[in-house]
Amino acid sequence: MLITNQRQPRTIWGELEAGLGSGAQFRVLLHLAMHPEEALTKYALVKATGLRTPAVTQQLNRLVELSWAKKYESNPVTHQICLDNEVIQLIHELFYNLKGARA
Repeated sequence: MLITNQRQPRTIWGELEAGLGSGAQFRVLLHLAMHPEEALTKYALVKATGLRTPAVTQQLNRLVELSWAKKYESNPVTHQICLDNEVIQLIHELFYNLKGARA
């Protein structure tokens, strides 16, 4: 069982639902996961996903809360996928396998 920052027990399925959520959430996660070596600004994610800034901000906050992404307090602030997280490792592997299957 996983524990969130709010100290609420969460199952793996609950964590996946919270992290993957809507199409907007999925697009931000997908872009971060497909560029794991990059720390991206909010602006870069807005441009890459076609989403509005509030949607990107909301998803980034959720991903950081889940420890699926890291937030770097640089100027400007950047975010990067957290490959140390076991759930993200599996999601990253899935995305790369799917990308290779469609190539």
